[in-house]
Amino acid sequence: MMPPRISFDAETLLFLALSFLAIIVSSSDGPHLAVAQSSNKNSATTIPVNVGVIVDLETWVGKMGLSCVELSLSNFYSSNPSYKTRLVLNVRDSKGEEVAAAAAALDLIKNKQVQAIIGPQSSVQADFVIDLGNKSHVPIISFSATSPSLSSLQSPYFIRAAQNDSSQVNAISAVVQAFGWREAVLIYVDNEFGEGIIPSLTDALEEVDTRVPYRSLIPPLATDDQIGQELYKLMTMQTRVFIVHMLPPLGSRLLAKAKELGMMSEGYVWILTNGITDLLSSVDSSVVASSMQGVLGIKTYVPDTRNLDTFMIQWKKKFQQENPSVLSPPLNIFGYYAHDAARALAMAVEEMGMVNFSFEILNTSTDATDLDTIGVSQNGEKLLQELANITFMGLTGNFSLVDGQLEALVFQIVNINGNVARGIGFWTLKNGLLRDLNPFDTNMYSTSKSNLGTIIWPGDSTSEEFELVPVKDGFKQFVTVTRDPTTNTSQVTGYCIDIFQAVIEKPPYALTYEFTPFALPNGSSAGSYNDMIDQVYHQNYDAVVGDTTILANRSLYVEFTLPYTESGVAMLVPYRDNKSKNAWVFLKPLTGDLWLATGCFFVFIALVVWILEHWINEDFRGPATHQVGTSLWFSFSTMVFAQRERAFSNLTRFVVIVWVFVVLILTQSYTASLSSLLVVKNLQPTVTDVDQLLKSGENVGYQDRTFLHEKLKQMTSDYKRLVPYKSAEECDALLSKESSEGGIAAAIDEVPYIKLVLSQYRNKYTMIPTLKNAGFGFVFPKGSPLVPDISRAILNVTEGPMTKTEKAWFTLETNCLDSTSSISSNSLGLDSFWGLFLIAGVVAVLALHIYMVMFVKRNWHVISSSSASLRQKIVALGRRFYERDINSHTFRESRFRDRSMDDGTHEHAAVEILQNTNSPLSPSSNTSQINDVLTNEQGTPSAKQGLPNHVDEGCHKITRNVELTNVIKTGTCLDNLRYKL
Repeated sequence: MMPPRISFDAETLLFLALSFLAIIVSSSDGPHLAVAQSSNKNSATTIPVNVGVIVDLETWVGKMGLSCVELSLSNFYSSNPSYKTRLVLNVRDSKGEEVAAAAAALDLIKNKQVQAIIGPQSSVQADFVIDLGNKSHVPIISFSATSPSLSSLQSPYFIRAAQNDSSQVNAISAVVQAFGWREAVLIYVDNEFGEGIIPSLTDALEEVDTRVPYRSLIPPLATDDQIGQELYKLMTMQTRVFIVHMLPPLGSRLLAKAKELGMMSEGYVWILTNGITDLLSSVDSSVVASSMQGVLGIKTYVPDTRNLDTFMIQWKKKFQQENPSVLSPPLNIFGYYAHDAARALAMAVEEMGMVNFSFEILNTSTDATDLDTIGVSQNGEKLLQELANITFMGLTGNFSLVDGQLEALVFQIVNINGNVARGIGFWTLKNGLLRDLNPFDTNMYSTSKSNLGTIIWPGDSTSEEFELVPVKDGFKQFVTVTRDPTTNTSQVTGYCIDIFQAVIEKPPYALTYEFTPFALPNGSSAGSYNDMIDQVYHQNYDAVVGDTTILANRSLYVEFTLPYTESGVAMLVPYRDNKSKNAWVFLKPLTGDLWLATGCFFVFIALVVWILEHWINEDFRGPATHQVGTSLWFSFSTMVFAQRERAFSNLTRFVVIVWVFVVLILTQSYTASLSSLLVVKNLQPTVTDVDQLLKSGENVGYQDRTFLHEKLKQMTSDYKRLVPYKSAEECDALLSKESSEGGIAAAIDEVPYIKLVLSQYRNKYTMIPTLKNAGFGFVFPKGSPLVPDISRAILNVTEGPMTKTEKAWFTLETNCLDSTSSISSNSLGLDSFWGLFLIAGVVAVLALHIYMVMFVKRNWHVISSSSASLRQKIVALGRRFYERDINSHTFRESRFRDRSMDDGTHEHAAVEILQNTNSPLSPSSNTSQINDVLTNEQGTPSAKQGLPNHVDEGCHKITRNVELTNVIKTGTCLDNLRYKL
């Protein structure tokens, strides 16, 4: 938390005590006074401007910063000798103390009347000095106080010639988002510098759905024991991602202790803010090489320019001349900031021109304190305006103050390997994560880890996760523990293990693990699955990897990942031969409605064929029973395509063609369905319902040491009928025996186990779904941050077709009988064929319609007759409908064939008939009457009227008339007679 600000009254008392201290500081720091020298030629015309510098000369940043300020002003005035102003540096050493920094500022403002103060060095010191600057209107320009709590908006006379610490939080959150970390612990120093970044960093992480479960505060003067205690606390948590914000002296000690405790091993992620990475050159290289390997860091990006290279050469030469004992002085970002801050101040003072750089004393009372008499700068406000307008290309890039501080646009992502920080990418405000800075950047913002280079994570340490695995006597395809008694080590294999190993490689961070069998010293199982899960609940182990079922009551104590196997509980039941009950199996290929529709259409087609054929086709003439039988025979024989009768009518042929097509489809479908029924339906499961099974009194099997025992006990009160088994072989043996012999009628188990048994004993058993459950999952403690990442990885591994892991451990037979297809009906219904029947019906009706139109047209004279009644007309039409069509070409062809026979033979037969006739023919008789007499309507001799009398009457006319015409008539009569006979 931010330390409480000292009240104004308290400051009055404080500065009374600091008055004497300020005199001592000014006298002791006298040798550090420095003036930016100019040529003798211009020295008489230049205006000296007092500027204060407050740094901690006991630290490297203080020494380096002062040296860079002096060199910056020297280079600036050497390159601009005509400038009228010269900054005179008045240096004060804060000695790393806040009170000393405040006393130095008071001395500089009151006694030296400085126009600006460069410094102080730390954010804590700056918090004291800022109030003095606001009161005296003296700008406080700090090149190293980066805490966000030092706001330029609240303190208008505070200028941060550096980047705000909070400007890097979006770069940190982009890295966290790129790797998908859902939790991160913040470790920071407990002072103004450490606490200032935490609110903005927490908000940035929450925006990318990363939770901060814990914040670890390290005192600035913490001992190694205190650091160790805090790290031990972090080790007990599930989070393995740590973000560290502190300065190098404390940060290096923290990481060294973490290394000692094994927290710099695989699975841990350490991210450093620029508070350490920017000053990494000041950390001993041996410490970096031993304690910071694999650490990620955010570093302020400094472009490599010619001006920077030139300045570094000049500075090293100058610094080694002043400090010959330092062989290789490091120069870091704060030296660059100090250089640019001094240059900006010199430019702003020069822009102000020839002004009176003086102070106004507001209170001259003898009772006034030192704080009341420090005076107010007459040019402070104007100097602030000039600083806000200054822009130039500095050592760190474009120098431009936005809201009183440097704007941060680019950060570099580094990975510490060896004793150096290796750049792996960049973060920009516009484009997010980038592999390289491209001048042709698009407007897209990216947080993809593919935009970063190769990362070497912390490694070469002991495993971090201890995973429990079950010890099983059977179903070892899932988990198998092989123990080596000589080395007392165990090897764990199986489908569940391979899935876990494939999944654990998917998260964007390294995770190490060690499998521990849940076994007794003798190698046998140490308990049930619930007992094993309890070990995770009591935090004795980190996870359970195996065929562990996801259950609601278990989820109250532990976290489960998404399932990686098929879900559900099923019955494994034997098949039984059902041939004894298949006497009427030939009826099952078609449903009842389809049988009825087919039979009706056979009769309908028979009727249509008779209507179209009976008046022209002799095959469909004769007695009524003969015509009905022939018509039905013709229709039903199309089912086997064995019809012998000829179809003379084109309408009949059209109807029969369509009907034969329909029959062909029906017969082929019937044959295929019957074949399927004879093969599949012979085998039926012995049990199809779990309630039926439990009420039957038969024994029921279940896998030993699983949750199904308790589940079955809830479903039945006869516990003695529950028989456990441990392997697929034992399950098969129990199913092969009757319940009276100690066997079981069915086994109830989870689907993965049932499928494993089916793969070994195909065509012997079938699976019937029974209950629902969620399948197998991995077990983690409650609140584990690994669960979301592992669940997403499971989806990536198990989605799609059968994986190689499944093919390696399970020999799944594709030709095994499927339970659903063997139980469900294969009968074909009317809904599959109504379209065919519709077509056949429409064609038949259309043919009948055409026939009726033709019939009515031919007999229209009967209908139009006015003398007959309606009943007589209907009777006449009925008689004509039933008669044959003598004029049809089919009958004419038959008659012509008869005439081609020997005429003498026919005449002789006719004469014999006439000679045996006693009665003469009536003159009014004609040929048609003879026909009616000789035959009835069916063409058979009439028993009613008597053949001899009619023949005698007909032929008498022939004998009486000897003319040619009568001979012709006689021939016609004989011809008709012969045809009738």
